[in-house]
Amino acid sequence: MTSGKIMVSMLVLVSLLAGMAVWYLQVYGFYEEVDEITGAGQIVVTDAAGATHPVAIEGFRAIDASSSPIRYRACFTLDPAQVAQAAPYPAATPLNGPNWFQCYSARALTADLESGAAKAVLGQAEVRPDVDRVIVVYPDGRAFAWHQFNDKTPERKVMD
Repeated sequence: MTSGKIMVSMLVLVSLLAGMAVWYLQVYGFYEEVDEITGAGQIVVTDAAGATHPVAIEGFRAIDASSSPIRYRACFTLDPAQVAQAAPYPAATPLNGPNWFQCYSARALTADLESGAAKAVLGQAEVRPDVDRVIVVYPDGRAFAWHQFNDKTPERKVMD
């Protein structure tokens, strides 16, 4: 083998290893299972007046990552009557989660929000700066949550 072939082979190998590392870190590396939420067995919901109150939940499963404020995804059940007075969240846009977190499907949530089969409500505003927790509730009690950037801060058109 000539030195040129060895060099190209090494470059290809290093590129493949780097690509595999980036893929692993994005899909698996930073996510952690969330065991419980604050006030075990409850989630906070905001009503139309802006007041927050806890709502009892069951079957809670969630993932989160400290590398980004919008990697939170959760699945649980609740009594839909408890969120009947919750503030609607009209700009709800379900964010994709990793494929291995199978209880959450952004595609299905988007379709159900568009068809009216589910409704989006504000869980908690400013969970982190400029980030809201959005909850989608189905009439049968299934519920899903994610963190989404809010539009409260105007674009500055400059780099921070």
